[in-house]
Amino acid sequence: MFSKILVANRGEIAVRIIRACKEMGIATVAVYSTIDKESLHTALADECCCIGGAEPSESYLNANSIISAALATGAEAIHPGYGFLSESAEFAAMCRQYGLEFIGPDPETMILMGDKSKAREVMSGAGVPVVPGSGLLASAEEAEREAESLGYPVMIKSRAGGGGKGIRIVNAREDMDKAYAIASEESRAAFGDGGLYAEKFLRRVKHVEIQILADEEGNTICLAERECSIQKNNQKLLEESPSPAVGEALRSRLMEAAALAARAVKYRNAGTVEFLLDDEGNYYFMEMNVRLQVEHGVTEQITGIDIVKWQIRIAAGVRLDMKQEDVSFSGSSIECRINASATGRVSFLHVPGGPRVRFDSALWTGYQAPPHYDALLGKLMVHAGDREEAMRKMSASLCELVIDGVPNNIGEQIAILADPVFRSGDYYTDFMEEGEF
Repeated sequence: MFSKILVANRGEIAVRIIRACKEMGIATVAVYSTIDKESLHTALADECCCIGGAEPSESYLNANSIISAALATGAEAIHPGYGFLSESAEFAAMCRQYGLEFIGPDPETMILMGDKSKAREVMSGAGVPVVPGSGLLASAEEAEREAESLGYPVMIKSRAGGGGKGIRIVNAREDMDKAYAIASEESRAAFGDGGLYAEKFLRRVKHVEIQILADEEGNTICLAERECSIQKNNQKLLEESPSPAVGEALRSRLMEAAALAARAVKYRNAGTVEFLLDDEGNYYFMEMNVRLQVEHGVTEQITGIDIVKWQIRIAAGVRLDMKQEDVSFSGSSIECRINASATGRVSFLHVPGGPRVRFDSALWTGYQAPPHYDALLGKLMVHAGDREEAMRKMSASLCELVIDGVPNNIGEQIAILADPVFRSGDYYTDFMEEGEF
């Protein structure tokens, strides 16, 4: 097992990883930008290193500075969390080059799954259903031809994409040139790659994902599903598990497809296979996230399995000590992402408590929310005996949560929980477009 791990991230996920390391008896190194010097993750870690300025390119995306910090402090491994360098095959390869263990999949797997169009080919070849679509597009004209074949509407998507960037829905041929140009430029700015592909745009679909763990020997287990259809601007807002749309038979098929996908690319460590599910029970591979998901805590609550600890164990060469039949889940869990809508300083913070209520956050009274990073302030999670109880518990917890001084979306989340369509469970990815929030 590792004796010291560098956490190459900030905010709530850095805090989450440091806490897991403490419980495992592993020393931690926190890296921070100049604006994050007084952040919670720096206070909790055993050692700290400043790696650059406030802009991500100067610090949390500065691979050379992070590698140098790891070598200088004697860290044996680097945990990237999510975002920043967590899906960078180049960074994973650098870790290997300098004798550091990257806590995640191999760079070769990351390269393969990072090219969304190539990933579609691999999954289709492995027998995993994929959304009808194209290969890599050479031009807007080719996109028009593919769209005519697929039938409008279509989605133009970044092959290197993630986080909702580099995606445009195209409803008619006359809209293609503009949509293609915007998506390509957005993808280039976000990922350094303007390559696009096309997919048939499916209406009335749910976004359902399967959490997996896979060790060095190829042992792969699935930890049930998460429902992630409540989204705004292609960003998830609320997740729950189990999905109200997934019964035992469908769950088994989804998990079988996810395990097949993982084995097709010799996946190692924690990952997530994302599917689109239509209202007839058909499912289609969408993408594979080669990192820890923001919403991993939902799965931890219903299974009792600490995914972060297993990431660390697998990276250290530990074999999974469970088989698929050993994995079970109980009750229902819901997570609400609490996002800032503007910068500000936390003047008062009150976090709800009670049995099976969890708030993953790096907030403290006096914390200044900076403008340089994502808007996530924290993740409020609850676990209860069934979905109805979980919804009541989450509503009560949201009403109790107070973050004064930083405008946020607590009120919006309360409205979602109260909406009859959400409460019915019969909601789709267009939920936020159709409701009034």
